[in-house]
Amino acid sequence: MAQQDITKHRYTNGKSNLRRFHQARWDEPIIFELSREGQRGILVPEVEDDIRKKVGDVLATLPETMRRKQPPKLPELSQPQVLRHYVRLSQENLGADLNIEIGQGTCTMKYSPKINDQLANSPKLADLHPLQDEETVQGILEIMYRFEQILKEISGMDRFSLQPAAGSAAIYANASIIRAYHESRGEASQRDEVITTIFSHPSNAACAQTAGFKVITLYPDQDGYPDLDALRAAVSERTAALLITNPEDTGIFNPKIEEFVKVVHDAGGLCSYDQANANGILGIIRAGDAGFDLCHFNLHKTFSSPHGCGGPGAGASGVTEELARFLPVPVIEFDGEKYYLDYDRPASVGKLRPFYGYAPVVLRAYAWVVSLGAEGLREVAEIAVLNNNYLLDKMLEIPGVSAPYAKGKRRIEQVRYSWEELAKETGVHSEELGIRAADFGIHYWTSHHPFVVPEPCTLEPTESFSKDELDEYVAIMEHVAEEARSNPDLVKTAPHNSTIHTIDHEPMDDPSQWAMTWRAYRRKVCGEEN
Repeated sequence: MAQQDITKHRYTNGKSNLRRFHQARWDEPIIFELSREGQRGILVPEVEDDIRKKVGDVLATLPETMRRKQPPKLPELSQPQVLRHYVRLSQENLGADLNIEIGQGTCTMKYSPKINDQLANSPKLADLHPLQDEETVQGILEIMYRFEQILKEISGMDRFSLQPAAGSAAIYANASIIRAYHESRGEASQRDEVITTIFSHPSNAACAQTAGFKVITLYPDQDGYPDLDALRAAVSERTAALLITNPEDTGIFNPKIEEFVKVVHDAGGLCSYDQANANGILGIIRAGDAGFDLCHFNLHKTFSSPHGCGGPGAGASGVTEELARFLPVPVIEFDGEKYYLDYDRPASVGKLRPFYGYAPVVLRAYAWVVSLGAEGLREVAEIAVLNNNYLLDKMLEIPGVSAPYAKGKRRIEQVRYSWEELAKETGVHSEELGIRAADFGIHYWTSHHPFVVPEPCTLEPTESFSKDELDEYVAIMEHVAEEARSNPDLVKTAPHNSTIHTIDHEPMDDPSQWAMTWRAYRRKVCGEEN
């Protein structure tokens, strides 16, 4: 039998076929449901009599109020059960190691070099404990200190804290610093308003309000830019700060950003730069050069460390020298011989979370930046912008999709598209298109609520993807859009090959139905006391 061309079946009329995909689907119980009393994954050796006599009663040193009345109710399973459970769950997920993760929107999911995971998993780091004496953790303190110097150069800021747990925590840190600054000037009660924009990350408004500020939201002009005249009308003696993302979540960069900063400064307010969308501007513009007083980065996004499905994350809060005294404690200092944690900062806003930063994420981010260097960081931004604008051109060739605002202009690192035309024609909505796309091993993010852009779809390719991958993604989008026209019920009833499911939003909007833990669920549903 003659040999056959094994790649021939992948093409039709010279065009690549969509690759077949069918995801594993398990009716997998919650791990507590799998638990059976008496099952064990490991048998812990009994304490030897000589050791017991030497150590004595270890619980006697704990206050009575800190001792458990009964052991924690942990699931009881064998090792194979635990392994199968988590492998099955992993098979029901999409992720950057499995599929083309272009459609994660502002989460900037990009490829993270596996050698950086090896660094973070090294016993030299993994076996450290944040309560160890400073003398015994000089290595990670040095990494954190050096990384701060790098972030200062990238941003133009003078000091950084790596303590925030994520981007939102860093925004909250900056909002707290803004409040402390105005308190130090006796203007806290007067300056109680923060200005943001509708296409900035909602965390800016949410964190400002959590910090006690009233929020004023600016909407875009007809070209999608934040309205400068609206800003001028909004500022007053009550203005505490401007919190703004640039480029915004439309991928549109505000060319008048320095004017925005000047307007707020002239009114006596501060300006904080949300740089969660910095993937397309690294090495090109800096917050400090634009006149900002504060900024933040997401290390688990822009700097390649895995997002981890909402955690573990790490934010980096940067400030000018004038605001450095307000940074969370501790900050990491170097006296020429050793690195140490400085808690002696009377004006500090205090601690945002335990300890002084999420070390594995910082280490990954540090390794990523050092491996690239200054020229490499700029190349990251240039390729991200190139990828995004190539994708923009290809997406706009699909009938029924548009890119609202800034017609004919380029975007930075993402685009918020609209399927409004297709929805009006077919009755198929953006969310349904995204779920159907999961049947081909990809997905996308719609956008933040409210849907200012109707039938939204946010794509952000980053620098990690090749032209072939971009083309494959577009081909799937084109195919799904054509299905919406030819067989809308097929799209509306998706998924068919994937575990991705439709969400019933009603219970999500009812706090009385929320259960964040298994114990809370058992209390609410089964009436259990414990």
